[in-house]
Amino acid sequence: MPEKTRAYDAIIIGAGAAGLMCAAVAGRRGKRILLLDHAEKAGKKILISGGGRCNFTNKFTSADNFLSANPHFCKSALARFSAADFLNMVEAHGIGWHERNHGQLFCKHSARDILDMLMGECRAGDVNMMMNTSVERIAKKQAFVLTTNRGNFSAAQLIIASGGLSIPKMGATPFALKVAEQFALDIIPPRPGLVPLTFTGTEKEALKSLAGISLDVVVRCAKTSFREALLFTHRGLSGPAILQISSYWQPGELIHIDLLPNTDIAAQITDWQQQRPQANLSTALATLFPKRLAQHLCTALIDDAKLESMQAKQIEKTAAALHHWSLKPNGSEGYRTAEVTVGGVHTDELSSSDMQAKKQPGLYFIGEAVDVTGHLGGFNFQWAWSSGHACGMAL
Repeated sequence: MPEKTRAYDAIIIGAGAAGLMCAAVAGRRGKRILLLDHAEKAGKKILISGGGRCNFTNKFTSADNFLSANPHFCKSALARFSAADFLNMVEAHGIGWHERNHGQLFCKHSARDILDMLMGECRAGDVNMMMNTSVERIAKKQAFVLTTNRGNFSAAQLIIASGGLSIPKMGATPFALKVAEQFALDIIPPRPGLVPLTFTGTEKEALKSLAGISLDVVVRCAKTSFREALLFTHRGLSGPAILQISSYWQPGELIHIDLLPNTDIAAQITDWQQQRPQANLSTALATLFPKRLAQHLCTALIDDAKLESMQAKQIEKTAAALHHWSLKPNGSEGYRTAEVTVGGVHTDELSSSDMQAKKQPGLYFIGEAVDVTGHLGGFNFQWAWSSGHACGMAL
């Protein structure tokens, strides 16, 4: 006899941030929910995030903090379940938290507090959770029918919350994209985001000599810029400023770095000429930069000279170089270290109110699977909570 297919109101594939939130919301609303994941444990990315403290949201969250082919798409979900709403949920569970720079909110004790909260909400909603479950086939008949290594399941509604391609060692797969393709939904080609940028050849060797140096900069790519810390590494550039701009950078493009965003270096050089005319520019710059960086700049980017000998044109050229240092990365460290995936299911294919596919009623995509990518600082978790909540309320 063929194996009996077990039926549910909705099946959610992916027990990460978005899937857990969606399951908790729908389960608490009385829906019979099955939550599946191929991993052995739920919420693995939650546990490693924020250095184990989980930067669970950002109190300044707005649509401006997200990258998407349709910058307006995220507004509806963010408005209906905001950062303040998630914080209320955190506080209702007695979870301690603290605020860091730029409105980033972290757990006071451990990221496990967030995971335990979501798992508790799922239990309260009688969500049936099955880990170590691989979905081998999805068929659409009167309902969605799933063939898995744990049996067959069906539901009128199917939610894809399986994430993007970032950090494959944590179990990331292209599953969501394959389901979108199966149901003929358009996809924005995925690429790594929030990822260090790499260089080759002499540029790589030069930057390698600066590994470990960090400084406050403004990094720009095309019309987008961020002011954060930059970190020189053995492979190229990292730090929050670089991770932020990497989501906007495309291969072949330049990035531009203002090394002294708080300093009018032309005016500073003029002052130095009065105060220490016999000093070399490299010596003077070592009062603003780590010595290794000052020496590198005066070797590779600008001309070293005695301050008293510098004329207006040379000062102007020096200022332009330091405020607009242009570099062309050869690539990034890729999905191996990328915190997010840029791209995914095209937002034109989905309803912004509930994340449902317009071409295929009953099919939903939430979280990182969708072409909505947040900046660094808790925004991607907030998108997971907001999109998961929107979907969960619609089931």
